[in-house]
Amino acid sequence: MSKIENEPDTASVARAPKDFESALKELEALVYDMENGDLSLEDSLAAYKRGMELSGFCQKKLEDAEMQIKVLENGVLKDYIPRGRDGSVLNGKA
Repeated sequence: MSKIENEPDTASVARAPKDFESALKELEALVYDMENGDLSLEDSLAAYKRGMELSGFCQKKLEDAEMQIKVLENGVLKDYIPRGRDGSVLNGKA
């Protein structure tokens, strides 16, 4: 059976970082390993892919934090609801 496009990769979902700090720590370790030059080509490609996933995760967390700060700066005292670039609510929270 072929994999359906846009279906979440179960390996990536299972390895989602628990928070920004753990993602950043793992990303720093990957960069160190890649810069060290001891990885095989396959391992380098896997590390690059994982690094891009972690980078995206960190970027999203930083964007969410920035939005929360903007809400607080405007004097709005309500919970921030993370939204995608298209304005849709993320993670089914409303």
